[in-house]
Amino acid sequence: MSNSYYLLILLGCTLVTWIPRILPFVLTKAITLPPILEKFLSYLPMTILTALLLQSLLNFQAGHFPTLRFPEVFACIPALIVGIRTNDLMKIVLTGVLGIALLRLF
Repeated sequence: MSNSYYLLILLGCTLVTWIPRILPFVLTKAITLPPILEKFLSYLPMTILTALLLQSLLNFQAGHFPTLRFPEVFACIPALIVGIRTNDLMKIVLTGVLGIALLRLF
């Protein structure tokens, strides 16, 4: 296969990835959304982050109830406290990474 084929594949993948991520921002700048829709959309980032957090804190097995991953839960507690106190995403992430690293070290 030629280099131009790979370049076309790369450009196609870029376009397919770019459209659903960037196009909504471009369209919402051009139009005004109703207040109820804006309120609904304001909850999406928190919902997505909560789903990602729960997925990393729970262990799922078919046919069983989810169980907690205790090292991740213990690392999440200081990160949650830092998040409540500072509202700084970088400090939250660093606290969580440092917490899980220390727990895995010992």
